Amino acid sequence: MPEKGVFIEKVANKRSLRDFIGVPWNVYGETDNWVPPLKIERQMALSPSQGVFQHLSWSGWVAYENGVPVGRISAQIDQSHLSKRGDKTGFFGFLEAVNKQSIFSELFERAETWLKERGISQVMGPFSLNINQEVGLLVDGFDTDPYFMMPNGLHYYASHLENLAYKKEMDLYAYMIKASFQPPKVMCKLIGSMPKSMTIRSINKKDLTNELEIIRNIFNDAWSENWGFIPFGKTEFQTIGREMLMLIPDSFIQIASIEGEPAAFIVLLPNVNEAVKDLNGKLWPTGWIKLLYRLKITYPKSARIPLMGVRKKYHDTKLGPGLALSVVNALRKPATLNLIDDVEMSWILENNSAMSNIIKILGGYRSKTYRVYKKNL
Repeated sequence: MPEKGVFIEKVANKRSLRDFIGVPWNVYGETDNWVPPLKIERQMALSPSQGVFQHLSWSGWVAYENGVPVGRISAQIDQSHLSKRGDKTGFFGFLEAVNKQSIFSELFERAETWLKERGISQVMGPFSLNINQEVGLLVDGFDTDPYFMMPNGLHYYASHLENLAYKKEMDLYAYMIKASFQPPKVMCKLIGSMPKSMTIRSINKKDLTNELEIIRNIFNDAWSENWGFIPFGKTEFQTIGREMLMLIPDSFIQIASIEGEPAAFIVLLPNVNEAVKDLNGKLWPTGWIKLLYRLKITYPKSARIPLMGVRKKYHDTKLGPGLALSVVNALRKPATLNLIDDVEMSWILENNSAMSNIIKILGGYRSKTYRVYKKNL
C-alpha cells in the first residue's frame, strides 16, 4: 500500500483483516468513552466457521492514510433477510473512521458499489453483521462507555452519513435500571394476577441443546412482527448461546411457562466491558489472568439484558405485561447475589411503547440512542 495519501484496500488476507480489526485504536482518543474489544474475539466473530455465514456474505474495506489504518466499513447481504422481506436490501457495518468526510465518502463508495453489483437497491445500517448482533449508530449518550455487545461511536459519524444522503430509518434505545429496584405496586399486582399454572425456572445446562432451542423458538415467535426481524437459525443460536453460557450462571437465564408451555424468557449478561477495558484488546501475556479473575472473583458490577421475549399470543392480553414483569423480577435475586448494581436493557425499538412503559414502571431511564440509517442506491 502507498506510504503517503489515502488508500482504500479490500480485506483479503490476514494482514488486511488484522488492520480492519485494529482501526478503532487509531480513531478513538483517551478522552473518548469506548472499550477496546478483545482482538481474538473479533477474529473469531469474523471466522467463516460462524453460523451466521451460512446465510450471510460480506466484504470489508480499510482506509489507510499515510500507511496507517484510519477507517473501515463492511457490506453484507443476508439471504435470510432477502428470503423473508424480498426487498433487495443490503447492509453496511463495522463503521469506524477519523473525522474526515472524504474518508467516509470513499469507504461508502466501495461498500455501495459492492452491493449494487450484486443486485441490491437499498442499504441499511450499521449492522455488524446482522440485526441479531451489534446494531445502530450511537447518536446520543456519548458520555458513558458502551455495554457488552453494544457499538461504540463518535459524535461526528452521524453528520458524515447524512452528508452522504443517509436518512433515519429507526432509533433503538438503551435503558438503565437498578438491579435492586423495589417492585412498584402495579408490578406486584400484575405478577400476583398471573395464573397459578405459571412457573419460572433457571435454564438447565444439563439439557443445553433443548433449552437453547426453547429460547430460540420463543424469541423467533415473540419478535416475528417487529421491525427488521430476521429469525435466528438453530446453528447460529446454539453457538451464541453456548458462548454466553461460558460467562454466566444458570440463574441469569429465566424461562416462564404457562400450563407447562414455555411462554417467556430473559437473559442477563455480565458487562464484560468492565473486565476488558484496560486490556487494550490483548489477552497475552497476562490479560487472560486478569480477565478470569475479574469474571470469576471480583465480577462485573453492571450487566445487560440483551434478549427477552414473550410469545406473540400473549402480546395483546393482560398476561403479556405480567409475563414480562415476572421474568424481569426473577432476575432480581441472582443479580443482587452477584453484587450487580446497574443493568442496561438494550436495545428497545423506539416504537415499542409497551416495553418502554414496563421499563419506566421499574424506574428505568433512557441512557443511549442508536440510529439505523437507510439509503436508496
